[in-house]
Amino acid sequence: MDVSQFPSLDPELAPIVELIPDTSGAFDDIPAARAMFDEWLPAGPVPGEESVEIRDEVADGVPVRIYRPRGVAGDLPGILYLHGGGFCIGSIDTEHGGAVSLANAVQAVVVNVGYRLAPEHPYPAGLEDCYTALKFLAALEGVDTNRLAVHGQSAGGGLSAATALLARDRGGPALCFQALGIPELDDRLETPSMTAFTNTPMWARPQAIKSWEYYLGGQQADQYAAPARAEDLSGLPPTYLVTCELDPLRDEGLTYAMRLLAAGVPVEVHNYPGAFHGAQLVPGAAVVQRMNDDLVGALKRALHA
Repeated sequence: MDVSQFPSLDPELAPIVELIPDTSGAFDDIPAARAMFDEWLPAGPVPGEESVEIRDEVADGVPVRIYRPRGVAGDLPGILYLHGGGFCIGSIDTEHGGAVSLANAVQAVVVNVGYRLAPEHPYPAGLEDCYTALKFLAALEGVDTNRLAVHGQSAGGGLSAATALLARDRGGPALCFQALGIPELDDRLETPSMTAFTNTPMWARPQAIKSWEYYLGGQQADQYAAPARAEDLSGLPPTYLVTCELDPLRDEGLTYAMRLLAAGVPVEVHNYPGAFHGAQLVPGAAVVQRMNDDLVGALKRALHA
């Protein structure tokens, strides 16, 4: 991509943006998009894997992978970890490294969820899988049910917000925290950033349109499909919410954060200047390191107070 289109782009992110092809039509072919996403998976063990007990299970039909720090006695906090991918791509494996890192850094039990994907399984299939996994996490031995959090990035951030709404409205399991990373929240696609960013790196308006088309499968969105539509945000858990300057999802995230605050929910919100959706592709960049450190710090404060 031509980085001159993005004058505010963080200089440390520019080299990778120059290498990123035009992905605006990536969701036109979902099998190809999934194959491309899988190609980015690191080969072999990820850093820190030796410090975590890892096992795969099936929770009432939903594949999950459980991570628990080794050598830590007693009940630990639990984090439900929901991968991104526009509701259509991604898997337990694509977020394996992130789950290992969070389990180690936060000293928590992490449950990484293989929820069903659209368009084969439109809403509410994926969300119901996430809620099933939350109930599984709450019932796990060695997990402190008073310290349960949900976290995800992109579509995983939207599903995290929706899972928190479901937990509130269905009477539990009770969440003490939600960490919403660059969340996909609003199917209406009307915010200034969504209408303006038609060719931004990694995620732009054309992918967002297709993502919602596949996820909704012809249905009208309700508040659990698109949490931005929820009229009542009271009673939701304290929230950590991240947006990036060069991301079409920026404004729906910021609006959701402001509405949570207005509803009396404690909120910490970070908008990272010069960053784009998926900037974690450059882990050595200072802005990405800040993103990671800030997330871990927020989870530690919430779960180890």
